[in-house]
Amino acid sequence: MRESYLPQEETRDLQSRIYWLFGLIILALFGLLLRAWYLQGVNGKFYLELSENNRVRVVETPPPRGLIYDRNGALLVNNVPSFTLYVVLGDMPDPASVLPRLADLVGMTPEEMTRRLTFKKEDPFFPIKVKDDLTMREVALIEGHGLDLPGVKIEAEFKRNAIHGILAAHLLGYVGEITQAQLESGTYQNIRRGGIIGQYGIEQTFDSIIRGTPGQKRIEVDALGHEIRVLEVNEPQRGDDVYLSLDLNLQKVAEEALGNQSGAIVAMDPKNGEVLAMVSHPAFNPNLLSQGASSHAWEALLKDEGRPLTNRVIQGQYPPGSTFKIVLGAALLETKEATPASRVECRGFLPFGNRNFKDWKRGGHGSVDLHRALVESCDVYFYEMGNRLGIDTISKYSHLFGLGQQTGIELASEKGGLIPSTEWKRQARKEPWYPGETLSVSIGQGYVTVTPLQQTMMINVVANQGVLHPPQLLKKIRDQETGSIQEIPASEGKHIPVSPETFRVIQNALAGVVSDPHGTATGSKSQLVSMGGKTGTAQVIGLKGGVHGKLPDKFNDHAWFVAFAPVESPKIGVTVLVENGGHGGSAAAPLAKKVIEAYLGVAPSLEPEPMTVKSPAPPPPIAVRSEG
Repeated sequence: MRESYLPQEETRDLQSRIYWLFGLIILALFGLLLRAWYLQGVNGKFYLELSENNRVRVVETPPPRGLIYDRNGALLVNNVPSFTLYVVLGDMPDPASVLPRLADLVGMTPEEMTRRLTFKKEDPFFPIKVKDDLTMREVALIEGHGLDLPGVKIEAEFKRNAIHGILAAHLLGYVGEITQAQLESGTYQNIRRGGIIGQYGIEQTFDSIIRGTPGQKRIEVDALGHEIRVLEVNEPQRGDDVYLSLDLNLQKVAEEALGNQSGAIVAMDPKNGEVLAMVSHPAFNPNLLSQGASSHAWEALLKDEGRPLTNRVIQGQYPPGSTFKIVLGAALLETKEATPASRVECRGFLPFGNRNFKDWKRGGHGSVDLHRALVESCDVYFYEMGNRLGIDTISKYSHLFGLGQQTGIELASEKGGLIPSTEWKRQARKEPWYPGETLSVSIGQGYVTVTPLQQTMMINVVANQGVLHPPQLLKKIRDQETGSIQEIPASEGKHIPVSPETFRVIQNALAGVVSDPHGTATGSKSQLVSMGGKTGTAQVIGLKGGVHGKLPDKFNDHAWFVAFAPVESPKIGVTVLVENGGHGGSAAAPLAKKVIEAYLGVAPSLEPEPMTVKSPAPPPPIAVRSEG
């Protein structure tokens, strides 16, 4: 009995193990079936797309950008065909041998070629742009060595072309490849690495309108990522066209008027805020930057002491000099600190504290009222009246006239300038305001700084008798798909709390600046149209006796002139700044006269001679005080 029992026990144990094994196998099969159902049933679509993405590569085709026109339909910026060089590192078995050969063919150093490729892509098969605007010779050389240059591609694309070169460069701006920082900012939606966006000026401000929609190529690739065939092509859609408020003919006149001098000219329509001309010099060639400037070219621009990349119209901050007396005059009348008939005796200086504040006219102007003080730009009158007003009242009226604050123009990086106050100095300098500082501010010196665009806003308020329109650059948009035109209405004007009678007094005085034989701009009186204006001469550094005339040019005074015309019914407001130009009446006013006569159609010709623009001497540091 004992011998037969043991085999039965072992048999039962073996059977139990077999049952467990079958159970585990069935459980495993059930798990596999469940997983298969999950992968194919629940997430089947996801994994199908993942598989498809591994098999298909999507390459974007850059769209042609919309065109830019002036207010009259004159073309300013277009697109021209070009060839662009791309490198696909995933298709390049030996980059160390291929890249130096490629660099030599396109006139680049191996180091420069390597730098272009350091902006690495997550996908080794992502085409990296190496050089724009290849010459036909470079295209022929690359094609001729095609077998020795695996991973090298040439694509026919469009390059941005500013038709008139440097003309209106700071306004129109340039385009460039999106940077890593811009990609990470979240500002640019649906833009991939390598995409072209507006980087400056109008190109940047209205990029979302002008940019267009990229096309796509769906390319089948093998397991190693190599291209097999093109599956589908969706053509890119060109961006919409924009029409600016700019007047091309007037812009040419203004640029020719300023010529080789450093400075700025702005012309606006005071009735609606439209910018008619905007000149900043020295300038740059937008085509150089839009078409991929070399690192050496960028370095030269950044180190240029003339600061060609600075838009002086909105970024240059200067003492306004005697143009600031317009604000003082209005503040005096509105606060009743003076009447038009109130007089001050000018002996050529005003004793104040332990010093004499000098007038620009050594012998003085005699007994002057507000009209004559503005016409002849009497400093002593405004020293006296500025002291009566006090710095905080001056600050209040300056801001009403658009000074010391951003204008809201549709361009990036606008500076605000500075209008000081007691609170500003307490916060910024941890010091009290001293009465003597008010006298310097009263003639547009000391801490006060403004931009040329702000100055134009100020003269527009005077021309408009108290209505301030923000600057406007965009006039209309043309839809590329439908051809429909969207007109951009002018912004609502803001009425500032200054009486019409005050503006009549100021307007009459500014007309006298030009028409009166004793006016500081009488030499620029037009025989064709009535003009009103105010000169300004802002000192760059304080001068001691006997030094004037012995300083380098870069320390000469800045010359200002702000003007409107015709006096009876103003249609244009103009600001001219000539850096280190000397006196506003002789250096700046004649340029404003040219612009005004050209715009109003009374000049002999609207077509200037061809421009020959050179880089001038370096600009000066910001000024300390000014006269006249």
